[in-house]
Amino acid sequence: MEHLGLGIGWRPEIADAVERLPGLDWVEVVAENVCPGHLPASLLRLRERGVRVVPHGVSLGLGGADRPDPAKLAALGERAVALGAPLVTEHIAFVRTSSPVLEAGHLLPVPRTRDALDVLCENVRIAQDALPVPLALENIAALISWPGEEMTEGQFLTELVERTGVRLLLDVANLHTNRVNRGEDPAAVLDAVPLEALAYVHVAGGIERAGVWHDTHAHPVPPVVLDILAGLRARVAPPGVLLERDDDFPPEPQLADELARIRAVVAPAVPHVPAPAPASPAPAGTCGTAGADEATRTRIGLRQAALLSALVAGTPVPEGFDRQRIRVQARALAAKRADVVAKVAPELPSILGGADAYREAFLAYARHRPMTDGYRRDALDFAGHLLIRELPADRAAHRRLTAWWQERSGDRPSRRIVRWARTLTGRAA
Repeated sequence: MEHLGLGIGWRPEIADAVERLPGLDWVEVVAENVCPGHLPASLLRLRERGVRVVPHGVSLGLGGADRPDPAKLAALGERAVALGAPLVTEHIAFVRTSSPVLEAGHLLPVPRTRDALDVLCENVRIAQDALPVPLALENIAALISWPGEEMTEGQFLTELVERTGVRLLLDVANLHTNRVNRGEDPAAVLDAVPLEALAYVHVAGGIERAGVWHDTHAHPVPPVVLDILAGLRARVAPPGVLLERDDDFPPEPQLADELARIRAVVAPAVPHVPAPAPASPAPAGTCGTAGADEATRTRIGLRQAALLSALVAGTPVPEGFDRQRIRVQARALAAKRADVVAKVAPELPSILGGADAYREAFLAYARHRPMTDGYRRDALDFAGHLLIRELPADRAAHRRLTAWWQERSGDRPSRRIVRWARTLTGRAA
């Protein structure tokens, strides 16, 4: 297995600091946040220095009941080629359902059942055949467990690797999350999975509230997560280790200190590797079964739709799930949705009178209005919803929101919203 070395998740907010970090071998970038034809100058400078870049996808939903979207696979492959990446990574999760059309805006766990594994294996094979470089999949953090599971995490991951040849991206912070939230032993997972398939490792921070661990990527890496990393290091020399930080970014010296603490745990397993290796072609899928039949996909799809609808649309909680945990997860999804919409449409909090007023209005809107087409469309639909209700009441804010909506509505506006917008614009004139 190729050595990557020690890396950090590249984010625009810390791009300058990342370029100055000593001894950095590679970075990981969220695939959906970069455009192959317009790569950030910071990433280009890192590549010129020999720092490798790995695209990390978050939207494929390979654990979903539907087969992977060819357009999303093509987009991920284009980013791998543009970045000269040695591999691409994604998650063992589902993120949407097609009947009804619902988007989670988050990674949700796949049931550890034979049916779900059959679907996942076929979806992985399709992805492997479409991608120009090898694929590695990450274990996710979860607040909830599926009823009626047939395998442990270690068994599920092991059989996935055996049937597809896919590589593993082990997130040790997610192992800790699942220990707190689902009672799963990280050591048992490390003992069970085929570590020869390890591509690299994620390390991240989080916080515990009311007995629930939230994998925030916005807090320092706690000692308990470094202990799991040390347990992994006692079993194998990881080819690469990466620090994830997505929010509430600390000063540059603190980032450097966290990387140094991680290096101390895994040294000498993570040598400095300054020169990039050429990307190798992805192997053909080697799934050992004929794949999931349509009846299996339908069963999985119905179960996932029932869960996702309870989380984002307020429908009844499916039988067997922990209702309290479902409520916690639903609140977390709504909060994340509000935060991301505020990032993709930063004008909205200002128009609506500040962060608190925006958040209150958005959460009220989102309670029974699931996201169906991504965050940017969600922001537009939220603004349209306010206009229909003749909100905000302040006339100047209302005019600003109308103008904002008109600039971004494209070719899909509601006739009712157009009527309101034209009327209000006429009044303003």
